[in-house]
Amino acid sequence: MTAYRSLTEEEAIAYARNIPNLFPEDADLVSREIGDGNLNLVFHITDRGPSGKSIIFKQALPYARVVGESWPLTLDRARIESEALILQNELCPGFVPEVYHYDTDLALTVMEDLSSHVIMRRGLIVGERYPEFARHIGTFLARILFLTSDLALNPLEKKRRVKQFLNPELCKITEDLVFTDPYFDAETNEFNPLIRDAVEKIWNSGKLKLEIAKLKEKFLTQAQALLHGDLHTGSIMITKDDTKIIDPEFAYYGPMGFDIGAVIANLLLSFASQEGHIQNSEARASYQAYLLQTIEELWAVFEQEFRDLWQEKSIEPSSHVPGYADDYISRLLQDTAGFAGCKMMRRVIGLAHVADLDSIEDLQLRADAETLALSIGQNLVLERTSINSIHDITDLVRRIQLQEA
Repeated sequence: MTAYRSLTEEEAIAYARNIPNLFPEDADLVSREIGDGNLNLVFHITDRGPSGKSIIFKQALPYARVVGESWPLTLDRARIESEALILQNELCPGFVPEVYHYDTDLALTVMEDLSSHVIMRRGLIVGERYPEFARHIGTFLARILFLTSDLALNPLEKKRRVKQFLNPELCKITEDLVFTDPYFDAETNEFNPLIRDAVEKIWNSGKLKLEIAKLKEKFLTQAQALLHGDLHTGSIMITKDDTKIIDPEFAYYGPMGFDIGAVIANLLLSFASQEGHIQNSEARASYQAYLLQTIEELWAVFEQEFRDLWQEKSIEPSSHVPGYADDYISRLLQDTAGFAGCKMMRRVIGLAHVADLDSIEDLQLRADAETLALSIGQNLVLERTSINSIHDITDLVRRIQLQEA
């Protein structure tokens, strides 16, 4: 008999009082449920007394909140998230929220409050710029992906971690929503009716679906490194000088390019959405140029950090074979492009869109932005094997934008 129950706000407060060294004994605690995601309850608990301390309770629900109890989910994802955050903080300190406590029975993680930060997606929608983001995310991705891979780990330790982070139920969500459902007339799909012709062209493209199948195979079989698994701009809390990556409940061992591609895809979704957010053409072009520059900078930081780690931390004998590092990184960039393309198309056609696009009230303007996103996504998938530098990706985006204008 499980001890699990979903907490009320009052129960969350009572629980918080019993966690040692978290709040003063006389703390005047208040709670509000702030979860706006698809899967979990999230409580923001604050001491209204002199300490002013605040924390976050994140409790996994036994079903997908976005759908309801008809879509059951494992509670083990809460363990995976907690352990992923702890490991990520060990390998790249300061880039994830600190975990204070984890309760297995309640599938509950108690962690650092990031109320001083904003969700990056919201900032991008209103045209904010984050000068440190490219350096931060490039460093985070390089360190986490390299240091959890066969390049840096004893093979036995690597395989132990693969087992630790087995996450079949949440991986199945990704497999379906990113690599399967958007490419046929699935019941879960939802899209702007004004783009139906563009969507049906995707459904009818055997060439595209063949390349998607190859990328799905990589996602299913290539246990390169520990992934965040859902690294979009809604999973990044940010200020002008600080970046925190949250919500790694989809973490598992998979292909490195999937995480990098997810970040780039979301920057490109923002790029496409600006067609409906910034009316002044010069201001829009300036902000879109900033987004492409961010993509170029994050890859440059990632590649340099990854190469430095390769030289300093690699224990795999074959890593010293001349040319292997160059080949590895070249294949990684091509995977990144392909996965970015899949993530872009999925967010336009499939379940769970992005606010960047959905917040555009004019359906025709939204359709224009969505069509641009679909075109970029398709071309990233189809042309990925000819991509040799990050500039090939940003040049591709500029070319598609001109074609769609």
